[in-house]
Amino acid sequence: MLFKVLSYNIHRAIGVDRRFQPRRIVDILSHHDADLVLLQEVDEGVPRSRELDLAKEIAEASGYPHRAVGHNVSLRKGRYGNAVLSRWPIELQRNIDLTIGDRKRRGCLHVRLRATKPHAADHRLDVFNLHLGLSAKERQSQIGTLVRSPEFAGVPPDVACLLGGDFNDWLAQLHAVVREILGFKSATQHRFGYQATIRTYPSFSPTGALDKIYYRGPIRLVAARSCRLAVSRIASDHLPIVAEFELT
Repeated sequence: MLFKVLSYNIHRAIGVDRRFQPRRIVDILSHHDADLVLLQEVDEGVPRSRELDLAKEIAEASGYPHRAVGHNVSLRKGRYGNAVLSRWPIELQRNIDLTIGDRKRRGCLHVRLRATKPHAADHRLDVFNLHLGLSAKERQSQIGTLVRSPEFAGVPPDVACLLGGDFNDWLAQLHAVVREILGFKSATQHRFGYQATIRTYPSFSPTGALDKIYYRGPIRLVAARSCRLAVSRIASDHLPIVAEFELT
């Protein structure tokens, strides 16, 4: 079964031109028509985004019937976090707190899906959509927290699993941990080195490979790239990553 995944830090739908235009995000998602979308920095009820429920607005406008949201940061008015939009029903959802000490609140949204397509067998698919902190030590601790969580520990190695989102990992310091210790393969970094990564930040002239997708279990990577649409250069400060997989 072939399927497509898109991971995107939408920056609250506020572009590099400082305009709040969720329509641009919707246009990008509609163009790529992914089966599964991992979003970070998604507002709900915040004045800067007209107090909209962005996950709901974007999902409905893009034609996604299923969604899950994990709120991590509460503001004076409203909150924001990560969201998953899906063509397939969501069987389970949990938000894992990755906050370290008194640092900014961070989290990882776990969803379990039953991937279905005509003339193909159903597959269980576990997805972890995260947004890590800004310091290397913080990110290492957050990965440790994730690994120890019952949600992550409860996914057997032979079950199809995706780990994606905004890692904020400029120097790919977590790459070896995720690959060699956790047993994932990378869809976005095929070998170690600056030129081998899919760079997504800043969107108008990408130099950092902050957004990543890893996969484990009965999944084969078909292709992966960043979005090439002109609108993606201004719609957010990150570019989306699009990866195509086959469930085997």
